[in-house]
Amino acid sequence: MDHSGVRDAAADLPAEPGVYQFRSQESERVLYVGKAVSLRERVRSYADPRTERIREMVHRADGVEVAVTDTETQALLLEANLIKRHRPRYNVRLTDDKSYPLVQLTGHPFPRIEVTRDPAESATVYGPFTDKGQVETVLKALREVYGLRGCSDHKYAGRDRPCIDYDIGLCTAPCTGEIDRESYLADVEAVERFFGGETGILADPMRREMEAAAENREFERAANLRDRLDAVEAFQGTGDAAVSAAGEAGREVLDVLGVAIKGWDATVARLHAEGGKLVERDRHTLETAGGETPAAVLGAFIPQYYAERELPDAVLCPERPVGEGVEAWLADVGVDLRVPGAGREATLVDLAMKNARRTEHRADETRALAEALGLSEARRIEGFDVSHAGGRAVVGSDVAFVDGDPEKADYRRKKLPEDNDDYASMRELVAWRAARAVAGRDDRPDPDLLLIDGGRGQLDAARDAIAEAGWAVPAIALAKAEERVVTPDGTYDWTADAPELHLLQRVRDEAHRFARQYHETVRDEVSTPLDGIRGVGRQTRPRQ
Repeated sequence: MDHSGVRDAAADLPAEPGVYQFRSQESERVLYVGKAVSLRERVRSYADPRTERIREMVHRADGVEVAVTDTETQALLLEANLIKRHRPRYNVRLTDDKSYPLVQLTGHPFPRIEVTRDPAESATVYGPFTDKGQVETVLKALREVYGLRGCSDHKYAGRDRPCIDYDIGLCTAPCTGEIDRESYLADVEAVERFFGGETGILADPMRREMEAAAENREFERAANLRDRLDAVEAFQGTGDAAVSAAGEAGREVLDVLGVAIKGWDATVARLHAEGGKLVERDRHTLETAGGETPAAVLGAFIPQYYAERELPDAVLCPERPVGEGVEAWLADVGVDLRVPGAGREATLVDLAMKNARRTEHRADETRALAEALGLSEARRIEGFDVSHAGGRAVVGSDVAFVDGDPEKADYRRKKLPEDNDDYASMRELVAWRAARAVAGRDDRPDPDLLLIDGGRGQLDAARDAIAEAGWAVPAIALAKAEERVVTPDGTYDWTADAPELHLLQRVRDEAHRFARQYHETVRDEVSTPLDGIRGVGRQTRPRQ
């Protein structure tokens, strides 16, 4: 697009908050996603780009798409979702795959209401929202009052009687004609009015029900309704519960962020402190388009990282994040953003900065491994191992490493058929992972590399499983005795101080540890004939 093209596109846009996307029709890709208080003014500013990177982006783009939002906060969260989904080249991108939840009313004749991260094109969508638990509480309350269905198409079709949701008052059962379409759509319209800002359309009947329960001395039910009413009012920003009071005494829960930038990659280290003690630390890699400042990296990281993560009471940073709406959003959700200059908090920020710089060595390992194996990158590696005792208590492990560090939230384990055949067990384990990935049933991203604990036999078994599933992921093996790397094309005998070997050894050893730990748990399980008797559980069994 040239200068006049940008101005022409901006002239037709509303002066309202929202998100804009510069797109390339030729490559069918989103090049850049941004947010704005005024879409018209922000897009018009791209007629005179401030940096060479943005000038190049505008030159490659041939169109602008926008989505209007109700508030600046919604624009901030929607921007984070779209960056995760499209991974635009000219944005700073966090390399995880979490996104903020949305609510959709589907385009069916009898619309379904549900929380989603990937809405259908025909759906009416609301959000995004920061607190999934709060959204689910509100949706349950809406269904109890208005009876909208939440079932899948498979469960909805061909029913001859209502399901349990009808019996417990969550659905009016349009599937069996218990409600006509006109009445059902009137309830849908009421739900749409709630998401449009009419809190009272849900809060008023809930408040009446709560008061009636209290008058009838049903105090537990009244308390539950009170808590849900708080959630409903906070959802629209009108209730006292919108900002949590937890941690006000001394801000007990802290996230401390540090930033290091090297080339096109940025690393944010996070230290998590509770009650004055460090209880967790992790590091996260972001892809940049080059030339980003630490403040800009923080401004991109904060809304992307806290998608479906619990917010702390305070976030400490080495400098103020640069990003429209970031500080206002944190203030709205009750998070104190501070840039300490001295004292204990400044010491914590210095420690986070040191942790961020440590990843440069890890990045060197992953680059060295990718170059040695001829891969485009090796940032995400999954390691597999099998553990058993003579063919009994057979289990498998699947551990994940990202940028050289364990990603324990992505660890998986599996019981395998009892068979004293290491090759068959490895084939079974990798086939399970590959089938889930191909079918889209595994919520983790595909790895850049699979590492098999073993030699040529285990690797061949794993590659057979991968090929049968049609999963396009490379695999290698690392044999314990000689520490020799086995690939489909041959073997590597790297020196003991090779950084790429150190990385593989960490993945292999962790897969072995995790498999061994699970094997011991399964092996030591105690069962008796009483386990097969219905109604006899852990409490009853000792008395028999």
